[in-house]
Amino acid sequence: MPPSKTENEDNEDTIKFLLASDCHLGYAEKDAIRGRDSLVTFEEVLQLAQQHKVDFLLLGGDLFHENKPSRDTLHGCMALFRQYCMGGSPIQVEFLSDQAINFATSKFPIVNYEDPNYNVSIPVFSIHGNHDDPSGPNNLCALDLLSVCGLVNHFGKIQSLEKIEITPLLMQKGLTKLALYGLGSVRDERLHRLFCHKHVHMLRPKEEKNSWFNVLCLHQNRSKHGQTNYIPEQFLDDFLDLVIWGHEHECKIEPEHNPQQNFFVSQPGSTIATSLSEGESRQKHVGLVRIREKAVKCSKIALKTVRQFYMEDIALADTSLNPEDTDIARKVEEFCAAKVEALLERAEDEHTGNSRQPKQPLIRIRVDYSGGFELFNTNRFGQKFVDKVANPKDLILFHKKKVIDRKDIKPDVTGLDSYLRPEALDTARVEDLVREIGRASCRERV
Repeated sequence: MPPSKTENEDNEDTIKFLLASDCHLGYAEKDAIRGRDSLVTFEEVLQLAQQHKVDFLLLGGDLFHENKPSRDTLHGCMALFRQYCMGGSPIQVEFLSDQAINFATSKFPIVNYEDPNYNVSIPVFSIHGNHDDPSGPNNLCALDLLSVCGLVNHFGKIQSLEKIEITPLLMQKGLTKLALYGLGSVRDERLHRLFCHKHVHMLRPKEEKNSWFNVLCLHQNRSKHGQTNYIPEQFLDDFLDLVIWGHEHECKIEPEHNPQQNFFVSQPGSTIATSLSEGESRQKHVGLVRIREKAVKCSKIALKTVRQFYMEDIALADTSLNPEDTDIARKVEEFCAAKVEALLERAEDEHTGNSRQPKQPLIRIRVDYSGGFELFNTNRFGQKFVDKVANPKDLILFHKKKVIDRKDIKPDVTGLDSYLRPEALDTARVEDLVREIGRASCRERV
């Protein structure tokens, strides 16, 4: 894909959209410190979409953290969509495909910016994730509520778990034709089986198939968690140009080339940390994607309102601390406290300066106490930093190195052949024994 076609100034042939995923609105909403984090960062995402004058916003699933978001979270989300996505700005992208098929599960099967009852300035297209997936008698989810309100275009919702047909949303702007495929979250084991049985089909436009830029947005495990608990990239059709992979929270938004399938994969990651894991500690971004004919360019934009998160691993055996010291527990606690203070100084230095970025960072220190070190009270330790960090209750995680079971280690038998040689099997004796048993059986029958 030649980059020169997208390095020029945006023109009438360039489709430009903002890419985000896993916003998890409502995460930790009852936490007095972190309760508004998800909505604050989501507002920044919408502000960026407005600032860059994108043609639309594409969300890769898990807009909400809960299947049934609270009224406060739902109200906050709807208010933000109305504030930033409604208006009189003209939409330059023409919608070409049959909307009755694209939005077949919607009460109003029409793209919202063509609905005469609404003035939409930034269309939002979203698939559902595993956190906000459809359920209940009518198989509804929170995105369906936003859809009937005209705020979001919910696509990629499947109607059968026996056979999946994915119909693209066809859009055009000037000379650029975009086929946007969506697949909402399906249980990985089930989807893996459907792919293996060739029951997942992606429909293509009948005319000028090669003139379309094909994008797939899905929300599944990309990392292997078991034999069937993920979706290998090789399962996906090779006519795709770009795959947008939601669900994985580590930000790898710069497209990675898959040489076997010859498409690119962009993993936006989450906009908020929902676990204290290493992948969540990476810098959070959204992507500004430009497509012109068959060329694509993805520029990552760092989010400046995300709460800072720092993680550090400590092996006490590698320090100067002596486990035989009579006061070792206190010294280990002081050592960890010094590490926290150092990370707090780093957080202060690296703060973006944005007034909406929280001052209290998330900090996680994983302490390997193998070697006979004593533990200290982590709750009491966290109380020292109540006003300094956002997670005082789980600052410290103690763990030990996994001890290898000696039974799993195979002994080295190199060089023992000359001492231990198995005797050759006497096949003649075995044959005689079988023959004798057969004769005895015949005599008993007689």
